[in-house]
Amino acid sequence: MKLSKLSQLFLVSAIGLILASWMTACNIVTIDYVFVGTSGGSSNGNSGQIYTYAADAESGALRVVHAAISSGGNSPIAMVVDSSYSNLYVANQASNAVVHFAIASDGTLSQKDSLTTSTPPVAIVLNKAGTYLYVLTGATSATLTEYALSSGTIGSAKATETLSLAGYPSDTLVPTAVTVLANNSGVYASVYDSSAYSPGCPSCVTSNANPGWVFGFAVASGGALSPVTDSPYEAGVKPSGLATDPTNRFVYATDFASNELIGYTIEANDQLDFMVNGPFKTGNEPSSIVVDPRGLFIYVTNSLDSTVSAYSISLPTGAPSASIATTGSGTNATDSQPVAVTIDPGLGRFVYTANRLGDSVTGFRLSPTTGVLTPLIASPYPSGQAPSALAAVPHGNYAIQTTAP
Repeated sequence: MKLSKLSQLFLVSAIGLILASWMTACNIVTIDYVFVGTSGGSSNGNSGQIYTYAADAESGALRVVHAAISSGGNSPIAMVVDSSYSNLYVANQASNAVVHFAIASDGTLSQKDSLTTSTPPVAIVLNKAGTYLYVLTGATSATLTEYALSSGTIGSAKATETLSLAGYPSDTLVPTAVTVLANNSGVYASVYDSSAYSPGCPSCVTSNANPGWVFGFAVASGGALSPVTDSPYEAGVKPSGLATDPTNRFVYATDFASNELIGYTIEANDQLDFMVNGPFKTGNEPSSIVVDPRGLFIYVTNSLDSTVSAYSISLPTGAPSASIATTGSGTNATDSQPVAVTIDPGLGRFVYTANRLGDSVTGFRLSPTTGVLTPLIASPYPSGQAPSALAAVPHGNYAIQTTAP
């Protein structure tokens, strides 16, 4: 008899409890806690759930370590942790809420405070200093709001930017992603113009503007935001994910509609310039992107193909190369419709994807020298219904390795 995904999750949890003493005896060490936001289940009247997994230091395999808790709302769409790994923030799209959780040393989450947004949150990001939380909101409009943080607690809004196109003020901009520079000096948000791009409804296209855009803002020492020169920048048709490298030199955007990865070089005053020879080919419907903590590799989830594209970064130019070999059938296969991706922060050796239609998490081992991905044992790992958000924190004092173990 075939088990349902929920039954599989309960089975995984039971096995984890039964084998706990065995794992201790075998000296299996937890390297990270991985948090997965799902839309299934019920707790405190909310359908959003957070599942907590422990990642094994040797194999990267995941096991459930705590009972699922409420995400504080409905339809968690994005998660982010601060650089101290002591605070988790969850954007609940259907509840217009961003909820703050404290993270205990054993991965236990405790809900603290929250903020309510006037329109649905789409993406969130923290600056590396842990002083500002950026929330991108909107369904038929796009707004970027910066909130002050104090010891993890969400404070008042410090700056609010309405995203609109000069010359096309009545166009409908739909927000998709947000990212910050590692040096805290700039923040970038992506949108697509649904007045210029409306697949399946030609009569809905009322604008001749370029559909995809990335807006850039410089962040002053007091938190004030100001548009960088020449912002916004064209970003294909439907940008879906954004990422920056750890050296503050490059910005990358996935284009869901064109199956491409767009690269930008960061110039003076955080201005962007297209990389030479771009854009770069991805799989079908790229949905999310992550740059590894060494700044050497890029991983892109392809939601239609249910794969992960792997790229090496040319350090002089930032250009991604798809020359990284894949394993097995020639693709880094995930479960159905991966929509989020993260890299473990403990050693930077494991990649995980949240698979929305698969109700699961897929795991890969990342070679820190070649960037090659290989499937983890027993992957994919069952989750709750429709997982759409991922975040991870290291367990213990570990440093990212730059050479193969």
